[in-house]
Amino acid sequence: MKTIDELLAEGVSGKRVFVRADLNVPLADGQITDDGRIRAVLPTVEALTGAGAKVIVASHLGRPKGAPDPAFSLLPAAERLGELLCKPVAFAQDTVGPAAHAAVDGLEPGQVAVIENLRFNPGETSKDDAERAAFADELAALADVYVGDGFGAVHRKHASVYDLPARLPHYAGYLIATEVGVLQKLTEEVQRPYAVVLGGAKVSDKLGVIDNLLEKADRILIGGGMVFTFLKAKGYEVGASMLQEDQIPVVQEYLKRAEEKGVEFVLPVDVVVSGGFPDLKAKEPTHPDTVPADAIPAGQMGLDIGPATAELYAAKLADARTIFWNGPMGVFEHPDYAGGTRAVAQALLDSPAFTVVGGGDSAAAVRLLGFDENAYGHISTGGGASLEYLEGKTLPGLAALED
Repeated sequence: MKTIDELLAEGVSGKRVFVRADLNVPLADGQITDDGRIRAVLPTVEALTGAGAKVIVASHLGRPKGAPDPAFSLLPAAERLGELLCKPVAFAQDTVGPAAHAAVDGLEPGQVAVIENLRFNPGETSKDDAERAAFADELAALADVYVGDGFGAVHRKHASVYDLPARLPHYAGYLIATEVGVLQKLTEEVQRPYAVVLGGAKVSDKLGVIDNLLEKADRILIGGGMVFTFLKAKGYEVGASMLQEDQIPVVQEYLKRAEEKGVEFVLPVDVVVSGGFPDLKAKEPTHPDTVPADAIPAGQMGLDIGPATAELYAAKLADARTIFWNGPMGVFEHPDYAGGTRAVAQALLDSPAFTVVGGGDSAAAVRLLGFDENAYGHISTGGGASLEYLEGKTLPGLAALED
């Protein structure tokens, strides 16, 4: 895999460089609520503009249905990119049409243009190879060189991620190079003890990574909505908590395998519960209660790990040398149910381990709860991509950058 440093050494002055970024930022009423992914691509864009390239930044945002949708426009991301770069950024209101070509043709060396959401074109996500290839051909006409730096999308076989690199000289940007290096530390060069903290809503989203980590990790700590399937698998009642009943046999098998392999599987000893899901907009007090994990009352919904579990998890992370955390411990967006996630975030800071926050909601939680993200070993920009890498899968966007 060639890197951007090799591209810079070859010279890019005056060349049109297509940067596939990940500007898939969360929006609320048209306002960006977390610009972490935009900031993550800055080193690559700044290096290219500083070397005199004409930079075309492209990305997806959300899940539009293959047609323009103002709710998913990249304009707010383009404006924020311009603020962070401290320079004007042109914005094209289409992907490969006249506006895109006009924006690119108008670039001087060192300038930047952002084209509209790639998923406004059905060719971007098409499962039909010919349709994807046709869109990739149109994108290739905009540029001379391709730089892949959208790590959050490399697990997708999409036109701009998988097909386009084959049509242009291609290089890995700084973000992708960093992410791959970090993931190698979690799979090939692990310092032990190796502790993994997994949370989030659905256990089905994490089955593949649990399966693979049972061969690599020393401890696996479970929280979030997915934990109630584990508690049910142990024979506990979980009240009105989130439950994937169909996954119970798989979870029971994993618990058995962990015991056989000597992998410590750590589950909550207490849970914060309430009679219903909180209003995340108003964030009014909800009068939660803390109960033992094996005694959740009927009608009560588990929404966070309890304080005793938070202490237990901090103790289990204290002597780790490597920690990977993916998924919040509870509904961290509401102050009544943020305690568990806050405790895990703090435990990572207190640990001497190499710490990796695995993207998605975990990264958002770190920022929302006011932690210094620079104090962690690495905060990934791609939760799904990180998990698939740790599952041992081949990621199409990384394979496409290899020669």
